Amino acid sequence: MPEPSYSRDRRRLEGVGKHGGRRGVPLVGLAFLLLVLFVVVVPFTPVAGKIKRSFKEIFGRNEAPVRVVDDVPVVPVPAPDLSPLVLDPDPVMPSGPVFLNVPSSVDVTKLSKGIDLKVAFEPEKGGVASKERTVRESYTAEYTLRVKLPEPARSLEELKAVNPELPEVLPGLSGLVEHAQLSPWYEVMYTNKVNRLRRDAAKLGSILTRHNFYDCETILNLRDRETGRRAFFLQAEMDVVSDGSDGDRLAVMPTEIVDSTNYQPFTSYGWKKTGSVANPMVAGWERRIESAKKELADPSTSADRKKWLRDRMKTLRVGIDDMKARSFLIAEYDPFIVIPVNILKDRKDPYAPNVGDYAIVIHKRTLYPAIVGDGGPTYKLGEASLRMARELNGAASPYSRPVSDLTVSYLVFPRSADLPARAPDYPHWRKRCEELVGEIGGLGEGVTLHEWKDLLPENEPDGGQ
Repeated sequence: MPEPSYSRDRRRLEGVGKHGGRRGVPLVGLAFLLLVLFVVVVPFTPVAGKIKRSFKEIFGRNEAPVRVVDDVPVVPVPAPDLSPLVLDPDPVMPSGPVFLNVPSSVDVTKLSKGIDLKVAFEPEKGGVASKERTVRESYTAEYTLRVKLPEPARSLEELKAVNPELPEVLPGLSGLVEHAQLSPWYEVMYTNKVNRLRRDAAKLGSILTRHNFYDCETILNLRDRETGRRAFFLQAEMDVVSDGSDGDRLAVMPTEIVDSTNYQPFTSYGWKKTGSVANPMVAGWERRIESAKKELADPSTSADRKKWLRDRMKTLRVGIDDMKARSFLIAEYDPFIVIPVNILKDRKDPYAPNVGDYAIVIHKRTLYPAIVGDGGPTYKLGEASLRMARELNGAASPYSRPVSDLTVSYLVFPRSADLPARAPDYPHWRKRCEELVGEIGGLGEGVTLHEWKDLLPENEPDGGQ
């Protein structure tokens, strides 16, 4: 480790003193001269800054800069060495009144479906009307959003309360939970929820519903003490994702999907395209580019609109190139789960799932093999592909979740992804999940993993639509 600059300077000064002593300069006088030089000269040199920083590090006085989110100061808190999870796990909430001119477009009744509104009318004595009408505080309505942050489930008994079958289908879970640690990502997720609520509430915007705020029971880091196998365990509900495309396996898709501006052809998990059949979503994206070109050629199109169109065209071209080079999972046919993107990007936390990692979804007594196939918002947990959702509940759709209660368990095996990525192989997925769960105690008596069937139609030879 390099020696601190102030230590090197001190040694250099002491050397000068010894050398001067041999030339007959009085030691006390030399010391006084050096002290004067230190006090007068050093503050105007880089050494002073180094010394100041060194003492701040020693005595812990080094203050981190304050980050501002939505005009609200947020005090950063250093993340643990394990992983750079978040700067402010305990966010500073705004204090004091904020006066808003409510836009005419705001409908207070639509702030949130799940919120209970408590109204209190409190008249009080004031001054004369001509004075009170000029004081903003005289005529106000207060909107206070009170939210109770949930405590994570940590014990087996708490997990059994939402899924009594867990100890039977995973007999090793008892020992794993006994030594489990709460994942820092639980606090990160609820921090993100709070920040989102704070932002939207300050604007009188639509806020997270009660259902979506309380969507996660716990996130635990599990590790088998004999095999060392790690597992990322989360207990949540299940929402539905319906994205993805792959011309090699599905050459034709419905026109309403191909032309949709909401449907995403991509998933986080993708692999090199091997066939010659074009991705069916390319046609819809190319039509959007042609439409943008026509609008750009129209003299009545505003400058701001033209800039937006050019940027949009660049994005579409990049996406088309990606679809021509790679294939992706298809949510309607492939069983996969969704993990928040901030967790997927973490490469330091040894428990954080990454794209392609194997996973098992547990609902009641049935265990479904899957992989981590896509990334989702940083403020919600509990999502899976439409294929997975329909297996749990035949009535599930992109607009109807299969399970609303927090009764779905997700068991992910970090760093288990096959490299390089390749097209789904359901029997292989099942075999790998069976091997991995065997390293944390195995399955209960009579319990087996679900066997997925390939529901994809065979591509026509010409691959046309």
